[in-house]
Amino acid sequence: MAGIYIHIPFCKQSCHYCNFHFSTSTKNKDKVLDAIENEIKQKGQVTHEAISTIYFGGGTPSILDVNEINSIIKKIHKEFNVESEAEITIEANPDDLNKEKIINLSHTEINRLSIGVQSFIDKELKIMNRAHDSKKALNSIEISKKYFDNISIDLMYGVPDSTIESWAYNLDIVSQYDIKHISSYALTLEPKTALESFVRKLIIDMPDEGLVYEQYNLINEKLEPLGFINYEVCSFAKENFFSKNNSAYWLRKKYIGIGPSAHSFDGKSRSWNISNNKKYIDHIKIGKSFYKKEKLSKVDQYNEYVMTGFRTIWGVSANFIEKNFNLKFKNYFIDRIQKHIDQKNIIVKDDIYTTTNEGRFLADGISSDLFLVNLK
Repeated sequence: MAGIYIHIPFCKQSCHYCNFHFSTSTKNKDKVLDAIENEIKQKGQVTHEAISTIYFGGGTPSILDVNEINSIIKKIHKEFNVESEAEITIEANPDDLNKEKIINLSHTEINRLSIGVQSFIDKELKIMNRAHDSKKALNSIEISKKYFDNISIDLMYGVPDSTIESWAYNLDIVSQYDIKHISSYALTLEPKTALESFVRKLIIDMPDEGLVYEQYNLINEKLEPLGFINYEVCSFAKENFFSKNNSAYWLRKKYIGIGPSAHSFDGKSRSWNISNNKKYIDHIKIGKSFYKKEKLSKVDQYNEYVMTGFRTIWGVSANFIEKNFNLKFKNYFIDRIQKHIDQKNIIVKDDIYTTTNEGRFLADGISSDLFLVNLK
């Protein structure tokens, strides 16, 4: 089974922390959407696996109208074998989700909403330069719950001027609305963003690492009693509401990226589309290559397996490493992992190595310590 990711490269305005590929001008939107449908046709001709997930990301996919969304879904059905129970998600911003838009979306094949709330606190939303306020965020959830059973919201911690109390307030709202899935990310400084510039010029101060770690720990403290499972470092869901799209990514299943800057993975190689709307349009129109491709070495594949595994509840198997790489890889892994077991950041049960609650926050650092540059 494989997934399809559609990158919609348009936003109403630029969030101060975001370094994803997008444009605030929609003058080329029709041409981009035509190119996206052409790319769907091209990739459908060379892929025959069943499609279990379709994910509209961005950018801001909810900027599209329902006819545009339906056209893309129809094209995917025409060119791919889509499973009847496929999970179809669209990322949406609260300012796009008025009652009419939500009702219209509910009449499409979309069966999962991922709402980019980020915070229920107006001061924090202003710091991030989000297009909505807390009232719109709450309203979008209230209306969406009437038409969709499967709703996820994004929340950010580690926001400038945030406190442990303000983060607790954000998490408490989740319990009030019986949300089934939460993606919670630490706000990070990305190069060439407005936030990075503000911090460099001492206009804004980022919170210290101690507070960020305290806020991270509060997530499970608040959500575990509500029945949430921290199935991936940044993903929390109730039983039967794990994101199939997210899970497939962390389990290193194949996925097909469509649209400017979208990435694809076929199990042995990765490719990424050009991050320029005009060049993407022009290259597809004239049949010129619009992506770059990298074949993953055994070392690359091992490193990715370790990195993705330790971010999830499914962990890393030493026997899998031996079977899919070789005994030298396994021996290297077992030797390097021991200190993290001694530090109680890793536990092992029946050959499966997973992070402890304390170790999960350090998952990326633990993985990098186990990475290989070369194995002779």
